[in-house]
Amino acid sequence: MKTISLIGSTGSIGLQTLEVCRQHNIKVTALAANSSVKLLEEQARELAPKYVCVYDENRYADLRDRLSDTGIKILCGMEGLCEIAASEADLFVNAVVGMVGLLPTLTAAEHGRDIALANKETLVAGGHLVMEAIKRKGVNLYPIDSEHSAIFQCLQGNKREQLNKIILTASGGPFFGMKKSEMKNITPEQALKHPNWSMGNKITIDSATLMNKGLEFIEAKWLFDVAPENIEIVVNRESVIHSAVEYKDYSVIAQLGVPDMKIPIQYAILYPERAECDVKPLSLTDYGTLTFAKPDYETFDCLSGCIEAINLGGAYPCIVNAVNEEAVVLFLSRKIPFLMIGELVRNSLRELAVMPSESYEDIKKAETAAREFVRNKINF
Repeated sequence: MKTISLIGSTGSIGLQTLEVCRQHNIKVTALAANSSVKLLEEQARELAPKYVCVYDENRYADLRDRLSDTGIKILCGMEGLCEIAASEADLFVNAVVGMVGLLPTLTAAEHGRDIALANKETLVAGGHLVMEAIKRKGVNLYPIDSEHSAIFQCLQGNKREQLNKIILTASGGPFFGMKKSEMKNITPEQALKHPNWSMGNKITIDSATLMNKGLEFIEAKWLFDVAPENIEIVVNRESVIHSAVEYKDYSVIAQLGVPDMKIPIQYAILYPERAECDVKPLSLTDYGTLTFAKPDYETFDCLSGCIEAINLGGAYPCIVNAVNEEAVVLFLSRKIPFLMIGELVRNSLRELAVMPSESYEDIKKAETAAREFVRNKINF
C-alpha cells in the first residue's frame, strides 16, 4: 500500500487529495491543517494517521484533547509541519497556502522524501534552494498545479534539450477584458467568483488579479529549468487546455481535461501510473470552441510584477509574493481596494532594495521586509 503524509488537509487541494486516497486505497500516515480543528479531528478518526498537526499553536490543546483517546501523536506549529515532512511516507504532499510551505518542503527534501507540490509559494520564494536540495538528495518532485502537471505530462517521453518553450495557459479570471477604470469598485464577493474553478479564497483572488499566473510563471522557471523568455502565457478562457510545450520542430503538445484538480492530484500521487479518476470525461464537442488571447500586462500589475521580479532576481520573487499575501488579506477584510493589490506589488519592486536569497534565513528577512512595506504603506 502506498503511503502519503499531507499538510493542508482541510483546504481545497487537501480535501481532494483525500478523495483520491480513498478511491485508490492509499494510506495517509500524517495530517496537518492550519486551524480547522473539528474537521482535522474527523479526518484523523477516519484515517488513523500516526501524526496530526495543527499549525495554529493556540488550537493545540483543543486538538490534543479531542484526540486524547486515539494514540495519535499531536503536533503543532512550524516544528510540527516539519516533523510531518520528515516522517516516513512514500510521498510528502504539500497543499498549504503561502510561504509557510517553504521550510517543510526543504525539510522533506533533506530527509529524502519524494514531494508532490501544490504550494506554489515554495518555489516562488525559494526556488533555487528547493531545486538544489532536490538534486542533491535525488528526490522526485511532482507538481500538482494543473498547469505544471500539464507541462510535466507533455514532457514525458521526450528529450528535455529538444524543448523550445513552455506555453502556460490562464483562464484570465473573472475580470478578463476589463480595464483599470472598470475595476475600481470591485468587491471581494465579485473577485471570489471564478468562471471555471472552485478553489480557496486566496488562490481565487490571485486568479482575479492574475497574480496566480505570475506565481506560476516563476514556478515554471524553476520546475522545468527554462529561462523566463522561453515561457509564453496564453489565455484559454475555457480552462480546457491546461498548458502545452513547444519543441524545436515547432510541434506543440498540450494536455487537455475538464477543470478538476483531482486529475493533477491523482497523477502526482500515482505517477507514473494512470488510473480511473472520479471526474467528468472531457467532451470537446460539448465545448465546441476553444478561444485564445494574450494577457493584458498593463491592466494586471500583479502578472507583470511577477515577471519583472524573476528577471530582477535575488529575493524579489519572495518580496512580491509576500506583499501579495499581505495585500490579499487586507482586500478580503475590505481595508484596501482591489487595484491596490497590484499597486503594492509593483511598488515593492521600485522601493525595496535588492536582497540576497542564498539561504532560508535570507528568504525570511526578505519576507519580513515585504510585509513591513505593506503595513507602512497603509499605516497599519
